[in-house]
Amino acid sequence: MALGGGTFVSQNKTLPGAYINIISAASGNPSAADRGVAAIALNLDWGPEGEIITLTNTGSTDDIKTDFLRNSKNILGFGASDEKLKCIREILLHLRRLYIFRAAKDGVKAKNTLATAKYPGMRGNSIKTAVTKASLDGDTYTVDTYLCTEKVDSQTVKTSAELKSNDFVDFNSVELSENESAGEALTGGTNGATAAHDDFLAAAESFPDINAIGYDGEDDDIKTLYVNFAKNMRENYGVKMQAVLFSKKADSEAVINVKNCKELVYWVLGTAAGTAVNASALNMLYDGEYDIPASYTREELEAAIENGEFALHKVGTDLRVLADINSLVTVSDEKGEIFKDNQTVRIVDNIAVSIANIFNTKYLGRVLNDESGRESLKGDIINVFKSLVSIRAIEEFDEDDITVEKGDAKNSIVVSCAAVTAAAMAKLYMVCVIS
Repeated sequence: MALGGGTFVSQNKTLPGAYINIISAASGNPSAADRGVAAIALNLDWGPEGEIITLTNTGSTDDIKTDFLRNSKNILGFGASDEKLKCIREILLHLRRLYIFRAAKDGVKAKNTLATAKYPGMRGNSIKTAVTKASLDGDTYTVDTYLCTEKVDSQTVKTSAELKSNDFVDFNSVELSENESAGEALTGGTNGATAAHDDFLAAAESFPDINAIGYDGEDDDIKTLYVNFAKNMRENYGVKMQAVLFSKKADSEAVINVKNCKELVYWVLGTAAGTAVNASALNMLYDGEYDIPASYTREELEAAIENGEFALHKVGTDLRVLADINSLVTVSDEKGEIFKDNQTVRIVDNIAVSIANIFNTKYLGRVLNDESGRESLKGDIINVFKSLVSIRAIEEFDEDDITVEKGDAKNSIVVSCAAVTAAAMAKLYMVCVIS
């Protein structure tokens, strides 16, 4: 990454950038940065290997070519309503952008005499090509490409050299007159068998807007890989993301430990990334498609909270979020009880990201480290806190508690600030005296 970022122990960093520590108050107890971006590696039957695929939700202002509902067939090989893409629909319920990576590599492209599938994978075996005469004298030919029974491309040409690649195949150089057919299937396409999670995480480093990253498997070594990645991105690169994993006791605010089942990772991933900085997922209704097991006793639900497990529980016929918590269970003076709450994490992450963005874009290498420059930075930091108060993400802060001072080195500054975070109502204690 171009700039430094993350947390610090002493003022000894080499790379220029914003190093920000967020800790609990001593008692132990901007405009808001956009959220709604997640990333996951999935076992897919179609799509490029070794690169990030971008999907956006309907109504997004992003490139329409990435819109899931309109273009999932071109991007992923299946219509948006297909059972194969249920997991993606689940993630996108509460997201605006999703980065997908094929979880395996070294797949094989399907092919026939005329064409080769655009990408490796089993979906290529559902493609066929047809060549028919387009004129009575046989001078031109119509070449159609089908995905299952749907015609997805049609071209009229004289020779195969004139054929243009489409979203599904690249054409080979052949004599069209010798390859007339009502439909020749592509065959031999296979999905890769080699795990590519290291490649995915390396690619994800280039997308600092990711709010949450997920893994839907049960391999503990791979889960540990994701835990370490999320911690490293938060602490050393200043990328404030969380990892969403099934049954992983990471004891860290960087990890959300999903309890019910591994399929719930999809919905929690989208929810964790998409919940606003001034909101909580506490008591949120599960609105997904999976049959989620959630028959727990009161004691089991209490234990889930104590163990840092993100769980759904039954409320009548509904499934709702028991507590919007992460896997942190061990508290300290620097990370108290409030850091178990994901709403708190979203707020402090927003503070860190907003101030880092301001510093890196407005001050880094541009503004002198003198009294005037530090006062200007202080004013911008105050505005960040004011914006959070205006959306009720934090309750209050005192401008006098924000200080911007010269650091140990001539080109460094030290910022100190304090604020009281807001939280969604979770418990009601009431005494009613009637006489």
